[in-house]
Amino acid sequence: MEINLLNSALALFDANKRLYWPYIFSSLLIAWMYLLMHKKERRINLSKKLWLHKSAILDYKYFVVSFFIKTLLIVPLVMSINEVSLFTYEYLLDSYGFMQVKSLSYTQVMILFTVSLFVVSDFTRYWLHRLLHKVPFLWEFHKVHHSAKVLTPITFYRVHPIENLLYGLRYALSIGFTTGLFIYFFGAMITVFDILGVNILLFLFSLAGSNLRHSHIKITYPQTLEKIFISPYAHQLHHSRKYMHTNFGGYLSIWDGLFKTLQSSRESLSLQEKINFGVSHQEFQSLRALLLTPFKNIFTLKKGIQNAK
Repeated sequence: MEINLLNSALALFDANKRLYWPYIFSSLLIAWMYLLMHKKERRINLSKKLWLHKSAILDYKYFVVSFFIKTLLIVPLVMSINEVSLFTYEYLLDSYGFMQVKSLSYTQVMILFTVSLFVVSDFTRYWLHRLLHKVPFLWEFHKVHHSAKVLTPITFYRVHPIENLLYGLRYALSIGFTTGLFIYFFGAMITVFDILGVNILLFLFSLAGSNLRHSHIKITYPQTLEKIFISPYAHQLHHSRKYMHTNFGGYLSIWDGLFKTLQSSRESLSLQEKINFGVSHQEFQSLRALLLTPFKNIFTLKKGIQNAK
């Protein structure tokens, strides 16, 4: 347990983690400015009922346990980006021969590579997220994340190990394939514009309040901007019972707009809707339930299909 707590604490100093302290600090600063302008929201967001809610406490516990699960079970099973990129490069080389594009400068290739990694990752994330909602047995695993009754930044980590495995594979395949493609066309010297080892675009989005997506801070963007980027409140709508099958985008809402899954946060606010978070049933009340309930539900689902035949 002490090792898990240490690993959890280290997330505060890892720019690749959502809980990296500058990301937390910037989110707190944005939340503070929001609450200065919306006094009625202070009672909810500064309440013990929120931060010490049973669901929030379960998130804190699961956050610690999930580090152990990821380290021992998930990480060893996920193929590396290097393996995928090397396979992609060698396949293209064997199939089409040697090819190098010389018309772009080093800086242009660097910008193109940085943007491509970000867009490809976000696009594949959208589709995996959508499948997690649409495919019945995958939804049983994803329901773990949607079972949170209140939202805090730690809710981001309420993810079943099977879902973590799927996202790990998605990341390795999408980033590895894109990297292999760039190596084939532009050579092995490609690099990314980064800050502290993080793609600059991901770093800036994380600094701009990504942690507020899992919160009760109802920040929206201008309507035109929300057609491009997912606002914190747009993702909060995704956690609501009414709109949970919309707004699947990670950072970009372009995919939701293209594939008709976008729910406007402005529309919801204009209706003054009360947002109820979490799936309606009471299955996920303990660490054991978070881990085992999906398997039990899938067995029941499978048995029901067999009986129907």
